[in-house]
Amino acid sequence: MNWTTRITLLIGLCSTLACTAPKSFEYRDVRNIEVDKLGFDKSRIKLDLVYFNPNRFRVDIKKVDCEVYMNNQYLGRYQLDTLMRVPKQSEFVLPSSMLVDMRGVFKNALTVLLNKEVTMRVKGTTRVGKSGVFVNMPFTYEGKHKLELFD
Repeated sequence: MNWTTRITLLIGLCSTLACTAPKSFEYRDVRNIEVDKLGFDKSRIKLDLVYFNPNRFRVDIKKVDCEVYMNNQYLGRYQLDTLMRVPKQSEFVLPSSMLVDMRGVFKNALTVLLNKEVTMRVKGTTRVGKSGVFVNMPFTYEGKHKLELFD
């Protein structure tokens, strides 16, 4: 092999590796759920969504759009429309605040009061990319969490 062929192969290999599509984030946890403002129709809750970036490179998040459910009852929609830089192969926290439709909470009130544990489910998409190229990536998360309404 001559030098020209080797350099061409090396450039082709580097280009292929640099253009790999980002992997979807792994949604690890929902933490620090708290009621910020309690109302009859709508309430505001704060929570931290915990993600893991499995990619071997830094990824930029441009948009998050997801629906949050408690015990399979729709609570509300969370949207984020800002640019965030996420380090490679690391866990990161997305502080969130959302308005909640209280009908879903009232349907689960007895369960929450008796068990003090709920099943939280988050389902949606994120717009992620690198080097200015972005793609939509779907995600889901489900897990049991303690909900302290009255501290």
